[in-house]
Parts: sequence; C-alpha cells; structure tokens
Amino acid sequence: MNDGRWRKAGGTLIRVISVWAVSTLTMLALAGILPDFQLQADDGDTVTRTAFTAAWGAGAFGLLSALVWPVLVRALLIVPALVLGALVFFLNGSLLLIALRLIPDGRGDANPETAVVVAAVMSAVASATSTALAVRDDDAYRRRLSRLADRRRRRSGTPQTADRGRNGPPGIVFLQLDGVGHDVLAQAAADGLMPTVAGLLADEAGHRLTPWTTDWSSQTGASQLGILHGSNHDVPAFRWFEKETGTVMVSSRPASALELQRRAIARTHDGGLLTVDGASRGNLFSGGADQLALVLSMAARRGKGRRSRAGYFAYFSDPANAVRTALSFVAEVGREMGQSVRARVRKESPRVKRGGLYPFIRAFATVVERDVVVSAVIGDMFAGRTAVYADLVAYDEVAHHSGPHSRDAEKVLTRLDRSLGLILKVADHTPRAYRIVLLSDHGQSPGETFAGRYGLTLKDLVRAGCGLPVPRRAQRTRSASEARDAVRIALHRPVGGVSEAEHPAKPSDPVVLASGNLGLLSFPDIEGRATREQLDRRYPALLGTLAAHPGIGFLLVKSQKHGSVVLGPGGAEIPLAELRDGEGPMAVFGPGAADAVRRTDGFPHVADVMVNSMYDPETGRVHAFEEQIGSHGGLGGEQSRPFLLWPRTLTDPLDAMAADLPPGTSEAGPAGIPQAGPVGAEAVHRVLARWLRELSGPQVPLQQEGFTGAVRVDEPFPEGVAVAGTSVSASADVPVPAEVVPLRADAPDPGDAVPGARG
Repeated sequence: MNDGRWRKAGGTLIRVISVWAVSTLTMLALAGILPDFQLQADDGDTVTRTAFTAAWGAGAFGLLSALVWPVLVRALLIVPALVLGALVFFLNGSLLLIALRLIPDGRGDANPETAVVVAAVMSAVASATSTALAVRDDDAYRRRLSRLADRRRRRSGTPQTADRGRNGPPGIVFLQLDGVGHDVLAQAAADGLMPTVAGLLADEAGHRLTPWTTDWSSQTGASQLGILHGSNHDVPAFRWFEKETGTVMVSSRPASALELQRRAIARTHDGGLLTVDGASRGNLFSGGADQLALVLSMAARRGKGRRSRAGYFAYFSDPANAVRTALSFVAEVGREMGQSVRARVRKESPRVKRGGLYPFIRAFATVVERDVVVSAVIGDMFAGRTAVYADLVAYDEVAHHSGPHSRDAEKVLTRLDRSLGLILKVADHTPRAYRIVLLSDHGQSPGETFAGRYGLTLKDLVRAGCGLPVPRRAQRTRSASEARDAVRIALHRPVGGVSEAEHPAKPSDPVVLASGNLGLLSFPDIEGRATREQLDRRYPALLGTLAAHPGIGFLLVKSQKHGSVVLGPGGAEIPLAELRDGEGPMAVFGPGAADAVRRTDGFPHVADVMVNSMYDPETGRVHAFEEQIGSHGGLGGEQSRPFLLWPRTLTDPLDAMAADLPPGTSEAGPAGIPQAGPVGAEAVHRVLARWLRELSGPQVPLQQEGFTGAVRVDEPFPEGVAVAGTSVSASADVPVPAEVVPLRADAPDPGDAVPGARG
C-alpha cells in the first residue's frame, strides 16, 4: 500500500513539474515575442538567470491562480455572467502583475495590456497541459474525479453511501438538443456529422432512436414545460395575450416562465421531474431542481433563494475556461459575420437579416451557453446527482437564421456532438454510473418568411381585413428567441419590454402575435373569447381574407352555432367536433393534427383567432410569421417531429406510456393509428419519469424542518396537493411552493471546474 501511495505521489509531482516547465517555456517564448514583456535586467542577463526568472514567475502565477482565483470568482458571482467573463482577462492580468512583482530583484515587468495577453496564454497552456496529462493517465483521471466528489461530499457533510457508487443505482442525464428534429439527427449521424450519435446507434447494446410528436404549439415553452413539469395546459403558443390582465405572456420572459411553472405545479400537484436530487441547466423552467444554472424562470426571483447563477462558479473558477470561451466567442462572432456576407454575395434564398446584435446573440448561444451548461452537467455527474436535465440551444438559434439544413447549422451539430462525446467520456470516470438520454423539444421547418413571400406581415394582412390603416413599409415581426432573452438575463438587463406589435396602442386595435408559423389574433375590447359571428359583424372581410390567403393553411375560431370551427381555403368550414386528419384544411398536416387543434381549443387563453400557415408536404416548407427561415411553433413538417435517443436498457417509450395509462385507455394514436412514439410533451414527461423510477426507485422526498413534502413553505397551496409522490394535507392556510427543491442532503452547489471541460 505504501508503494502505491508513493507511486501516486510521484505521478502527481511529475505532472506538477511538467506543467511548471511548460509554463516556464511559455513565459520565455512570450518574453521573446512581446516587446513590452521583460524578464531580464536592463543591462541583460545570462540564459540561466533568465530561465530562473521565468520559472519563478510561472510558479508564482500558478500558485496565485490556484489559491486566489476561486475566491475572486466566488466573490464576483453577484455581477452579470457576461461581465464576469470580461473581467476574467483583467483579473488574470492583475494576478500576473503580482506574480512578476514577486520575482527577486524586480526583473519581471509588463505593462497592463501585455500582462492580460500573457496571463491568458499561460492559463490556457497550463490548463491544456494539465488536462492532457491527467486524461492520458486513466488512473490519475479517475482519482482526480474521485477527489472532487469526496470534497463535495465533505462540504455537504454527507458520507458516501454504497448506493451512490458505480455498483449502485445509476443516475440519468437528459441532454436536450434544442430544435433538432428527428430526421435532421438521423441524417447528421448517417452523413458522419455526428459520429458520437452514430456510434450510439450502431452499438447493438447502445441506444435507440424514436420520434415523438409535439402539441400544436411546437416550441420550447410548451414542450419543456410539459416535459419537466408534466403539464403544458393553457400554453397556446410562444407568446399570447391574456385579456383579463391585458398582458402578453412570453415563454422566454422570466416573469412569464415563473408564472407558467407555478400554474403547472398547481395543476399537476407535483413539483417536477427533477424534484429529488436534480439539476436544471440552461432551461426555461427548473423542473423542481434545486441546482440551477441559466434557468430563466428562476431569473425572475430575487433574494437568498435565487441560485440560478451558482453554476457559473463551476466554470469560471478555472481562468483558462473563461479565456477559451472568450476567444471562442470572438471567433464565433467573426464566423457569423463571414457566413452572413457569403450568403449575401451568393444571393442565397431564402435569407433574413443577420446584422445588429445577432452575431453576439449567436455567439452566446453557441459558445457561452454551451460551455457553461456542459461544464455544469459534468460537475453534476461528479457530484453523483440522480437526475440532470440540460438544454443546449445552439442549433436552434443558428437554424432560425441560416436554415435547419444549412451548412452553418450542420457545423453546429458537429460541435454539439463533441459536447456529447465529452459527457460520455466523463461518464466512464464518475463515482456513479449514468445513463445518457438525448432528446429534443421540437424540430424546425424550413421556408421563406410570410413577409418575404407575400410582401406584407400577418399584422398588415389582419389590419387590411379589419379595414384599418396599413403602413406602407412592412414592419418586421419580432423573432422568438430563447437565446436573445438569455443574453439579457446574463447582462442583468430587464426582459419585460413589450413591442408595439405585442401590445395595442388603442383597445380597439387587434393584438397580432407570432410564434413561428402560428399566428394569434386577440381583440381586447371584446369580452371573453370572440366568436365568428361577432367578428363578422364588426369586420366582415377579416376571416374570409385570412382563410383565402395562399400563405395560410387554416384558422381556428369559436362559433355560436357550431362550437369552434376550422376555416380553410375555398370556403371550407368544419366544426371542430367533426374535424378529421387527412380531410379538408387538415389534409396535409398528418396524423394527430386534428386532436392537437381540439386540445388547444380547450385552453382558457386560446386566442380569438388561431392562424396556422400553409404547409407544402412535398418540400416540407412553411411560412413563418416571424423573421425566420427555419421556424417552429405551429403545425407542418419537421417542427412537430422531435426525437428521443435512449439506452436500450430502459423500457421502450410506448411500453412506458402504456404502463402509466389508466385502465381501459387505448395505446393507439390518433384515430386508432399505432404510434411511432409519444404524442405530446406531457407523454414524454411520463416516459422520463418512468425511466427515473426504473433506475432509482420511487422518487419520495425526505422530510426536513421548514418543508412539507418536497416544497418550500411560503405561499398559499391548493388543497390536496401531492408533490413528487407525497401527499400534502392542505387547507387555505397551508403554503404552496414558490420554488420546488430536492431534500437530499448531498446536493452541494457546483464546485470546482474541470479544466478542458468544453464542448
């Protein structure tokens, strides 16, 4: 045993000396290249003396980075994430200047600008060297991860138990590739763009791929709320108007996301998929997890309970991570500008404007968000958490502006595949075994924008049908983007401004909102849901103008005579109760479309008129009512067909759903058609919850002082609520969760980062 310890100590010493030597050589090289970086006295030094000076400076800088940097980052977590990323260079350069001052005889010197460059290069080189040495030595890498897990257990005061080891129940990681459709993933794997995914599919003992079908609202807000919280009831679109309050709900706005999460918990009587020992990373909603990073719904909270930015520490505690991310951010901005110029020069069509802040928003989604989320997931796996759900939005953001089948989007898929490969590699070394599930929340359908194809926006068409003035210059329709609002949150900027298109200047003006190729019309001065008869009396040409337009597939509107009806081209009018797939206006939209429309019609906040764009089944194209050439939000094509990629050791999704159905419920899909996969986000939630039970047993929260079930006691709670399988006896005085938290004692904050943890 003593020999083994000496060998480990010797190996560690060799790695430290190796990193020190590489850092010393790097410092010598930079001193020779940069004129304002000095390691010699003014009258010159011998080679030996200069090398000694460099070694001293490199050692001092490394020691300061190891001891001082984590303290600085934790103290600065109160500042916005992107500001912290920018401060990295200043702080790192300051540490280098201090290290140079510690060199004997004052031989080290650099101006502040040069110190920033030298510190950035040295941090990156040292981190890369350390990671390469550790990864090449499998035993060393495993010991490193084991030490990290032990340190976190000691910090939480929880001893390691047998059931959390490699031989105990596995944990599960749900990795959401935002906007990646089933067909896109399958084709990317077949074409070699995603070799990691291809390897999972090729392995007979590996993973299986199956599609699932979204609700009518095929967008992240509806899908992720249903997946994480088990209900997306009353989420008709990405944004919608609520008459009783006169406000516009926007899925990616923190206050709206928090309210949607609250409504889902009240409806399901369950805290969420991640209530017990879970982590939520990069999502719109928490899923009931206590461990949060880049979670928009929690960004609306203030005070001690707000922990959404805690995950940044795990990434920025290693200055090399922040340096690499910042450099990649700049490179991604340049890449987007170059790709945009190339698209204009080649006169590619369809095309949308990609200037303004978009290059920076894209860089945030494809670099910053990806790096922070992947690092946080790896930290969760080191800590042995039971369930992790993370969303990577990179593909979705790029596909909106470049197209879902573009070269730009394909390159993003390749980089996401590398992130998956990193997570799979780390899973071999974590103290707990993990099952990795890949899924998406929706796909994307290509096509020219409605305004680009017909020369006017949906709002212009509605105003013309109402006999209202139409501006000569077509107005741009605001694009739905989770990444755009995530950037504002990262900068601590408010996400609450409502555009003129989202809030009428006059009560008599219709509110026209867009969610991809789904449009919503609301008339604020008509109490309740407007009927066809009311609209025909007030605006006789409106519904006919919309239904007959070649860019519109069908309308949903309430009728006093027939209940709700679907209107389509050629004067088609079908009562919703009689609507069938493959008939009339629904003929091209495929199985399940009629049921999806019927379900949305029952929502309290369904719009007065719901407008779905046309869909060409031969080309798969739709017309977005926003500035997007890759869109999602309504019915039509790939946007409604996301995927599940799951380990074969878990129950088949259809079998998992059938096991959870009430007795006597049919397993067939719409109109008795056998399902290829789950239908609706709520069905996906049941599948994922079933898999969690298979791996870890029933998710029953523990009891702690100040908590009832798995909920924090501080707000009114509905009667008879059951949270995560635990019943709560409630009266009007019993509080409801403002935030659902796991009650496992071994759920510390994200701690040390892993050098090189970059997708």
